[in-house]
Amino acid sequence: MDNDILLQINDLHAAAGEKEILRGIDLTIRKGEIHAVMGPNGAGKSTLSAVLTGKPEYTVTSGSATFMGKDLLAMKPEERSWAGIFMSFQYPIEIPGVTITNFMKTAINSKRKAQGIEPMKAAEFLKLLRSKMAFVKMKPEFAKREVNVGFSGGEKKRNEIFQMAMLDPVLSILDETDSGLDVDALKIVADGVNSLRTPLKASIIITHYQKLLEYIEPDYVHVLKAGKIVATSGKELVGEIEAEGFDKF
Repeated sequence: MDNDILLQINDLHAAAGEKEILRGIDLTIRKGEIHAVMGPNGAGKSTLSAVLTGKPEYTVTSGSATFMGKDLLAMKPEERSWAGIFMSFQYPIEIPGVTITNFMKTAINSKRKAQGIEPMKAAEFLKLLRSKMAFVKMKPEFAKREVNVGFSGGEKKRNEIFQMAMLDPVLSILDETDSGLDVDALKIVADGVNSLRTPLKASIIITHYQKLLEYIEPDYVHVLKAGKIVATSGKELVGEIEAEGFDKF
């Protein structure tokens, strides 16, 4: 087995109810790589991210997916998170009554418990919290605010990148996180992804816009259309899509 492979997807088919959406996805993600998955609306991009993170409304009908050598599809959603998968949502949910501090403390200690590690001490947690808030340029007072309640679009995205920095995932999946964002908010997302990039981790950027990929340089670009990857190349593929659209493929 290639030890550099984080995620291996083979002939993956998935459906929502009776409707087949993914029709045979093959994809290999290695350590240190950033992959962009592009395609028109309805192509199956968000379904792919939902299947990888274990959303119950989608059913895998055939194929396989392994993460760090383990059967990803056999894992519960929380087990996938504990194993090192993080997803940034297109529309981050609000969680009234739960502060960002308590949310992150619970998330981190749940992951540590699953890994057989003692809960993080309060002083250590607060030090980490402050450093990561500073890292993503989040105002310290946001630590006491309820998760995403009353946040602007840009603030929600900054909070997502903050969560990603706190949890330090092995594989980050950004599911159309650029949808509806202005340039400043796009830069927040891009700066976070670029700053957290290491030779041991990887990211999947799911989008149908080219703008985000001006700030995040992908190693590979895949075109997903009608539930299948129909083209794969380097970043030059983004220019072809911009010039000729998805109808070319």
